[in-house]
Amino acid sequence: MPGELWTVHLGSVEYREAHDVQERLRHARQAAAIPDTLLLLEHPPVYTRGRRSEPGELGMGEDWYRAQGIDIVDVDRGGKVTYHGPGQLVGYPIVAIDDVMAYVATLERAIAAALADEGIEGRGRSGEGIAWTGVWVEDRKLASIGLHVSQGVAKHGFAVNVDNSLDPFGWIVACGLPDVTMTSVAAESAAPGPFLPCFRKRMAWRFAQAHGARQRLVSRARLEAALQAAAVPASA
Repeated sequence: MPGELWTVHLGSVEYREAHDVQERLRHARQAAAIPDTLLLLEHPPVYTRGRRSEPGELGMGEDWYRAQGIDIVDVDRGGKVTYHGPGQLVGYPIVAIDDVMAYVATLERAIAAALADEGIEGRGRSGEGIAWTGVWVEDRKLASIGLHVSQGVAKHGFAVNVDNSLDPFGWIVACGLPDVTMTSVAAESAAPGPFLPCFRKRMAWRFAQAHGARQRLVSRARLEAALQAAAVPASA
């Protein structure tokens, strides 16, 4: 029998708050107090810098970006600088894994399958090297992946451009690739939007399928109750 995957729709969540939730969930998953869990959400505008970020990726200077209403956060995931904002689907699977690259390929397959449901042909490129990790439509990048794994449990995950503005990617060295062109479901689809409400459901289903799990929708309140029962405090 496949394992259970809790799927939780959180709506819009500030980046640091979402990271705190991930940490609490990872403690609980490491203790086997909860099953694998997928958080689906959006973030207010924010640039996040991963462990491989380098000086110069935010070429306008931090004050300029903050003047545009975009926060900046340094994070412990892999990868370089990227953007999150309204209309982008962010997925944080808190799951037990034993092979990081196989898991990355699983994420790519799931995203590509969800895109195919929208009539968009995407492909994962992690096999071409770490810099190309993510899902691409021809030579345009549509989804990014970045992870952090500790004691066999992953956090962070993927970001799929759906209905979000692509302009903020043009103000940085997105993903550490100076010549990258970012795209989105809205930009690639011939159908009218918005796309996010349906795509979120497709993505949850395709991730569960690729992960070999049965999806169970769980509310934020139910998730919080499970964390409290596992004695994982909010400050963990």
